[in-house]
Amino acid sequence: MFTLPPDYNTIFEWFKPHFTNRIWAHVKLLLLGALLTPGQRTVAAILRITGLSQEPHFQNYHRVLSRAVWSSLALSRTLLNLLLTVFVPAGAVVLGLDDTIERRRGAKIRAKGIYRDPVRSSHSHFVKASGLRWLSLMLLTQIPWAQCVWALPFLTALCPSQRYYQEQGRAHKPLTAWATWMMLQVRRWLPGRYLVVVADASFAAIELLARMARLPEPIWMIVRFRLDAALYEPAPEPKPGQRGRPRKKGQRLPTLEQVAADPNTAWQSLTIPTWYGQRHRTVEIVSATAVWYHNGLPPLPIRWVLIRDPAGKFQTQAVLSTDVRLAPGQILRWFVRRWRVEVTFHEVRTHLGVETQRQWSDGAIARTTPTLLGLFSLVTLLANQSVKAEQLPIRQAAWYTKDTPTFADALALVRRQIWQHHHFSISTPQGDIRKIPLSQFPPWLDALCYTP
Repeated sequence: MFTLPPDYNTIFEWFKPHFTNRIWAHVKLLLLGALLTPGQRTVAAILRITGLSQEPHFQNYHRVLSRAVWSSLALSRTLLNLLLTVFVPAGAVVLGLDDTIERRRGAKIRAKGIYRDPVRSSHSHFVKASGLRWLSLMLLTQIPWAQCVWALPFLTALCPSQRYYQEQGRAHKPLTAWATWMMLQVRRWLPGRYLVVVADASFAAIELLARMARLPEPIWMIVRFRLDAALYEPAPEPKPGQRGRPRKKGQRLPTLEQVAADPNTAWQSLTIPTWYGQRHRTVEIVSATAVWYHNGLPPLPIRWVLIRDPAGKFQTQAVLSTDVRLAPGQILRWFVRRWRVEVTFHEVRTHLGVETQRQWSDGAIARTTPTLLGLFSLVTLLANQSVKAEQLPIRQAAWYTKDTPTFADALALVRRQIWQHHHFSISTPQGDIRKIPLSQFPPWLDALCYTP
């Protein structure tokens, strides 16, 4: 049976109360196996890497995902609290919200659908992808030893296709409805904290933004904004004795497209750190407040920020913030963090085996992918514990140099610590002991930790 380093046990103990003792033993081994297994993250591969390939009751490990009674939502709350305790004990909590497609095939996967592939598609080329759509909420926080912002998933929901709802005889639940539920859930978990959710243009919907902004404890959102939206001045105060319904908006303002094309627009230069993976980027911005309004929908006070590149390397973009008190520079610094969400999706596909699992039952499907995404955050927490005692090694070569560690380095460090604690801890003196030269261990450990 695998044993964990004491620092790792401290983190794992946070999740133990959500399981019975019998299930927890299986869950702990599945998590360890998922960390150590290269390639596919199947239950069979996990049993092999942990030395249980001859386990006669192997089906009990499959039932942890398909039949065992435990709450993914409760685990999400615990993971969020743990992440905040370690990385954001005070101050604003910045979250990233985005969806991704898990490419899965199989006649028994009922929730799958056909969607536009956002990675391979462009404005002139449309690419379809068949699979499961997941909506993930991630903590966007600075990782001190990585010297950059990472997106740490803690709550992921399956968003079934429209065809699935039709087969079930139910009304379709759109992506914005799932986003509303997830953000309200986090608001209940974190009373009193200042919450900011950064998202793409898919969530730039007046109903969604207005509902979040009008909560007793608002959730402020920063999203990409369309350039042709109808903007207005705030509604004037009603005159004494004026009859009729109060006005919702004032005079019409120029669209952001017109503002960008106006030669009299006063642009200001601003340097933003970590702009889409770069250290620093100087852009020109202009900002103002307005009311976004569409017939039949609630008016929404916003602060918009228009961005253009002096070198002309990207087209003019617009960003919307529902908190009109924020400075434009702060809005953009939080907004550019959303790029890390796509990096996390790429890392979990490359290193944690998302899209390689083979579960077919609805219960196992709904649990496996959120668990693998949460494993990204768990690896970050475990690596953070190890970094306190030693420096995180960075894998380099003559043809590949890097200054800061990546997730691959963090995962390798965690694997190294687990293997070392299990196999190379000090043993009791017995029998004939042959000492192995230390020079032979690093190549073996490196090959084991970085096996593709």
